[in-house]
Amino acid sequence: MSLRFYDTKSASVRDFQPLTDGEVKLYYCGATVQGMPHVGHVRSAIVFDVLVRWLEYRGFAVTTVRNVTDIEDKILEKSANSFAEDFTADEYYTPREEWFALGYRFEQEFARAYETLGVRRPTYEPRATGHITEMHELIQLLIDRGHAYPATDGSGDVYFDVRSYPQYGALTRQNIDDMQAATDADPRGKRDPRDFALWKGHKDTDPLTASWPSPWGRGRPGWHLECSAMATKYLGTHFDIHGGGLDLRFPHHENELAQSAAAGHGFANYWMHNGMVTYEGEKMSKSVGNTISPQEMLELADARVVRYFLGQAQYRSMLDYRPDSLTEAGAAVERIDTFISNARYRLGEAAQAITATHVPQAFGAAMDDDLNVPMALASLHETVRHGNASLDAHEDGAVAEALGQVLAMTRVLGLDDARQDTGAAASAEHQVLDTLIQAQLAERAEARAAKDWARSDAIRDALASAGITVVDSADGARWTLEN
Repeated sequence: MSLRFYDTKSASVRDFQPLTDGEVKLYYCGATVQGMPHVGHVRSAIVFDVLVRWLEYRGFAVTTVRNVTDIEDKILEKSANSFAEDFTADEYYTPREEWFALGYRFEQEFARAYETLGVRRPTYEPRATGHITEMHELIQLLIDRGHAYPATDGSGDVYFDVRSYPQYGALTRQNIDDMQAATDADPRGKRDPRDFALWKGHKDTDPLTASWPSPWGRGRPGWHLECSAMATKYLGTHFDIHGGGLDLRFPHHENELAQSAAAGHGFANYWMHNGMVTYEGEKMSKSVGNTISPQEMLELADARVVRYFLGQAQYRSMLDYRPDSLTEAGAAVERIDTFISNARYRLGEAAQAITATHVPQAFGAAMDDDLNVPMALASLHETVRHGNASLDAHEDGAVAEALGQVLAMTRVLGLDDARQDTGAAASAEHQVLDTLIQAQLAERAEARAAKDWARSDAIRDALASAGITVVDSADGARWTLEN
């Protein structure tokens, strides 16, 4: 099966054909650094991290761009609030914090979350404030082509003329007359309420540091313009994939597509969007109190477990969090780790030469089919079951084959790179558990040698009550987590 991805623009699953053989250029929306990363940010990053890993496994050289939006209305608003006399500092915000300091601090929080959960760094991670010149050039091109205009009210705003681009609404399949007005700039200078801001004139209420000189007066870029300028700077005017969360389709990605296409750019060949994260079937909301942050998840479970949970659903589907979700994910990860540990123990020194080999055919077919991670995970756990059966049957060749395949699959899914931010290795809990259980197994072996069957059975039953199965063989006892 060839690679196939769901393209939002065509609303269909399409065979993937890169613009250049053997190469893929990918842009996906990164952080708007106004606050701590939330679970939706992290899920999106994991989705596109898995996409990159799979493309590389299939032999592509991938260039990835993930932007940082470090100038935006909410960043300025939160910075301004920090200077208010009645401002109360909390764990996220500090008093009297300039907008650029606030943005940089939260940028580091995003970087920490990505690293902890095994999201690899992109090829380029540009900041919006570093690309003002490219934005000016794009705005001027749109004006010259008749798709943008400076406001006539002296505000210094520049707008994209949505009526000038007949295909506006193509990404989300909307009729322009049914759309709501754009709310990203003062509407007084607009020809149409739906026209969106390319450049936002400086206001006296904003800090002067948050503005740059331009042919249209001091100001700052519009949010949508930033991504178009940065994507084409690093990937060219025509590239393979543009990605992001489902909530970005409109207006952000719709506006990106419109302004880029109106400028004469081919822009993205495929648009890929990941689903949202819900809490017991409901949209997460701070006012309702049904939210959980990546930081809270990492306090409840190891980073590999959190990564497994956030990456386990098909990327276009909603991912529903429940209070027992991390427990279930932890049990799944433990079954994988237990097999790896037991296989290496069984193979001894020979295990040192076993590295990630190739994924099973079923895993590859699932990933080729629009990154069907649930089916890929089914293949992973099926391989673990076969590996455990081979351990029981003393089939060392089959054990080695299963081990190599499991290692290849966990590498593709990024589980090997997730590491707890506290500095503990992802396998630390498993190693501690193994040490404790091995002590129990040693005591049980002594009881069996002494024919103290009651004591032997009591130890086995105590482990079973904790979800641990003891498997006896000619080589001694080993343990696995119950499926």
